[in-house]
Amino acid sequence: MFTGIVEELGELADVEALNDAARFRVRGKTVTAGALHGESIAVNGVCLTVADVDGDVFTADVMKETLDRTALGSLRPGARVNLERAVRADQRLGGHIVQGHVDGTGVVVSREPAEHWEVVRVSLPAALDRYVVEKGSIAVDGVSLTVFAVAGGTFSVSLIPTTLQLTTLGLRQPGDPVNLEVDVIAKYVEKLTAAHRTDVAS
Repeated sequence: MFTGIVEELGELADVEALNDAARFRVRGKTVTAGALHGESIAVNGVCLTVADVDGDVFTADVMKETLDRTALGSLRPGARVNLERAVRADQRLGGHIVQGHVDGTGVVVSREPAEHWEVVRVSLPAALDRYVVEKGSIAVDGVSLTVFAVAGGTFSVSLIPTTLQLTTLGLRQPGDPVNLEVDVIAKYVEKLTAAHRTDVAS
């Protein structure tokens, strides 16, 4: 489990294409410190398993399913990536519950700079629309954000200077794909209430 509070802006050092997968080598001084084989690190919001660590670079195998369902497949060596280690039980939950299981991808629609922040609007897949609400939480490329508006198949977030400087969201331009993970609590509530409605109807 993660919190959506990015620890480090890392770099995709190398991508090895395999028949039905890829092997990523990711550089990140903070997340590799003490990292062990089998541990989880979120890369742009996608939970990956550490297969090997060599200095400040860790290797992770990315299956075809992950490449197809996330924006990781569009990354090339040299790309900056958001990195976060799995949360420990003794840490503060600074963002919200993020599993690293991407629900879909969106596209940056627009950016509107303001004096002290920047408003970014992102397309919202129809299948995810019902889970995204004003003042609710969403992870965009693994960054925990608060939604301030939902309209016309898009949602908008306000990015403070820290987020713009320390994550890839400061680099994303209109047309760029981003990974989206909706609040898992919303999905559980939907399933539980659907089961209740079925019970009542029967």
